[in-house]
Parts: sequence; C-alpha cells; structure tokens
Amino acid sequence: MHGWIILDKPLGLGSTQAVAAVKRNLRSAGFGKVKVGHGGTLDPLATGVLPIALGEATKLCGRMLDASKTYDFRICFGTETSGLDAEGEIVATSDIRPSLAQVKAVLAQFIGPIEQIPPAFSAIKIDGKRAYDLARAGEAVEMKARAVTVHDIAIHMDETMSALGSVTLSADVSKGTYIRSLARDIAYALGTVGHVAMLRRTRAGPFSLESAISLDKLNAFGQGAAQEDIILPIEAGLVDIPALNLSPEQARAVQQGRVLTGIAMKDGLHWARGADLRPIALVQNVDGILKTVRGFNLT
Repeated sequence: MHGWIILDKPLGLGSTQAVAAVKRNLRSAGFGKVKVGHGGTLDPLATGVLPIALGEATKLCGRMLDASKTYDFRICFGTETSGLDAEGEIVATSDIRPSLAQVKAVLAQFIGPIEQIPPAFSAIKIDGKRAYDLARAGEAVEMKARAVTVHDIAIHMDETMSALGSVTLSADVSKGTYIRSLARDIAYALGTVGHVAMLRRTRAGPFSLESAISLDKLNAFGQGAAQEDIILPIEAGLVDIPALNLSPEQARAVQQGRVLTGIAMKDGLHWARGADLRPIALVQNVDGILKTVRGFNLT
C-alpha cells in the first residue's frame, strides 16, 4: 500500500486525528498495518487540503512540507485575539473598518519576501517546548521574526466587503508562512486590528481540492466502498518535477545507490522510473553526475 490520500479536512479535526482516521479506515478495509504520515499540519480551525502519505510515499513528506501552499482566508476587522483566530481572548479592538479599495491598495506590500512574527499559539519550539503550550500556560512567549515569501495575494474573486467589516483573500505562500500573522499584519497596515475568521487550504504542493476526498468518503471506503479515487499513486506527489526513464541496467544501479554519469539531462531533481514506469528513486543531477537522493522500495 503506497500512495496518497488527499483529505479535505473538516473543521475541528486535527492533523494527527486525520492520520488516525486514515489508519483506522485502512485497517477496516483490510489493508492491515500501513505506514502513514501527513504532508503539513493544518490547524483544527482550518479546513481543506491535507496530503496523507501511505507506505513509501511517506519518504516524500519532507518535500511536501517544503512545498508552497495556497489558502483562502477571511479577515474580520476590529478585533484581535490571542490566537489570531476565532478562538482565544480578545487582546485589542478598533473601530476602524477599511474599505475594499483600501484593502486592495495595501496588498502589494505583502507580496514577495517578507518578515513575519509567528503567532504565540503555534507549534514552533522554544527551548524545546511548543510555543502554544507555553502560551496556554500563561507564560510570556517571545516569537522571533522569520523570513517567508508570499508569491501572490489578492482579494477573493467577486468578494465584497461585508457589513461586519470582513474580507476574504487568497494567498499563495512559501513554507513556514503563518496566515494568521499575515492577516494580523494586513490589519495593522490598514490602521486597525483583525483576526482570521475562516481559513481553507486549497492547494498543498501538487495537490488541490480537485483530488481531495471528504471524511465521509474516507469512512465509506473503510466500510467497503470501492478504492477508486481514494488512493492516488505515489507519483501523484512527484508531478511537479520531471520524470527520468532508465534502462534496466541503469535502474539497478540507482536502486543500489551507485552514481551514474553520461545521461543527457538537465541539472536538478528528477524522479527515476524503470521499464514498468514505477518510481525507483528521487535523483539529483549536478554537472552530469546523477546521485540517488531517496530510494523507493515498491514491490
């Protein structure tokens, strides 16, 4: 059992709980013990694309964590909370409600490399402890600014400013970007405060909502429904890098971790496949020298 289940994570379910649900349904479907991991934490208050890797695909979880992601999120202006989301204590208020035109005018300053301070309620470790554990214990948490990249941000299509003073945005961001911090800083730039009232991940690396399944569909699979469209092949997580076709001799060399030379190809990361088109390994080509980065044991 190797591949991906792309879950459209519902509100209130944690990423660890989602992995447990996949394990439970795989066992119920008769697949026995399968190694399972997720490709990027999604907060319980967020919904959307959560890639869950099975078997040898778990070797790609690191790549998924490093991948860019796209979110839709709604900023509610006038109230800032301790968690920068719909939960937590109110820590600041403002009577200022920006117009849609004002929101649009400030977004450009958040595109590109930026510095942001993560929320105190986050999984970042401080002296070996999670920041959210320290914050919940009432300790003062000093979060250091980090460099992230916002590839694009825009007002959601057909969005109009609501009477409650909220706006929905779409953002394509690098790894490590906190949407809650981004929303906070956009509110500050508008001379007010705000928090995230809705957060939905619409893409994680090569996976989008189009390939995601509901928790109900996952549970139906565990109860005997067809596997079709439930489990994607391992190569579904590799479509963003080029494939490299190898001869049987070259494939054996890569599987044994030997270095290959003389293959005409561009520098960079590729996924190698044999005559049966199954993934053999992630390989890196540098100046004509091909080395194995991570091998797959697909039988």
